Amino acid sequence: MLKGRNLIDPMDFTLEELEEVFQLADKIIENPAKYSKVCEGKLLATLFYEPSTRTRLSFEAAMLRLGGRVLGFSDANSSSVAKGESLGDTIRTVGCYADIIAIRHPKEGSARVASMYSQIPVINAGDGGHQHPTQTLTDLLTIRNVKGEFSNHVIGLCGDLKFGRTVHSLVKALSRYKNNKFILISPDELKIPDYIKEEILKKNNTEFEEVERLEDVIDQLDILYMTRVQKERFFNEAEYIRLKDSYILDAQKMRMAKEDMIILHPLPRVNEIATEIDSDPRAYYFKQAKFGMYVRMALISKLLGVC
Repeated sequence: MLKGRNLIDPMDFTLEELEEVFQLADKIIENPAKYSKVCEGKLLATLFYEPSTRTRLSFEAAMLRLGGRVLGFSDANSSSVAKGESLGDTIRTVGCYADIIAIRHPKEGSARVASMYSQIPVINAGDGGHQHPTQTLTDLLTIRNVKGEFSNHVIGLCGDLKFGRTVHSLVKALSRYKNNKFILISPDELKIPDYIKEEILKKNNTEFEEVERLEDVIDQLDILYMTRVQKERFFNEAEYIRLKDSYILDAQKMRMAKEDMIILHPLPRVNEIATEIDSDPRAYYFKQAKFGMYVRMALISKLLGVC
């Protein structure tokens, strides 16, 4: 049972528990009306200490579609944080009002700290450049529905692999399944952190290689996960400007890709995927956003114990 649990890291759930969430998400997709009142009388608190469009609205849409309600803030400066309130005190206070919390915070490890002060379930909606487990559930549900399984894939991760919390979470998750290979595509300055390679990939005997050119490997990929070079993670604007256009997926590159390769992206997109790709049937990033709402509906229902 997942009732009362927290989701801070993709590894917090066993593969069987993840399957439980995905099966419920599939049922919700098939018959959303059946689940439209399961969270009546329940409140979700969305505590977003940094900007977000998709994640925050996806959580709010999920709770509203389950018949629950939402309270919270989308800017820390509009809360008592601006007065110096600690994270622990905020969590303790919000726990008096809500039944479940979704928190996004710019500092790594903040979601784990929040869960230590909370008497209600806490969901990590992104903490710094660290983890983004519900985006990972979104990615996995998309892969499950399109590819049919989580094993036996060649997955290309392209762009900002250093600061990309969605990338770190996805590598953690997919390395738990059999016979997956990762091709890590990035400039030297944005390579995936060594701890991911040592503690996740090598520890799980997951095959991987690092390359700098997307064109050299795109024909091998079953899944291409594009990422944005994140301006907010850079301290040096000149460095950001130099790297921001490192990888742009366009029609010319897509001509080299497999017919059944799928393109995923956690969004927002800046210019790393040309808009001409949007009409390509292999482009799944907007459908992926919808899967995100369904998987959050399933997750909220499971942690509240209503389904």
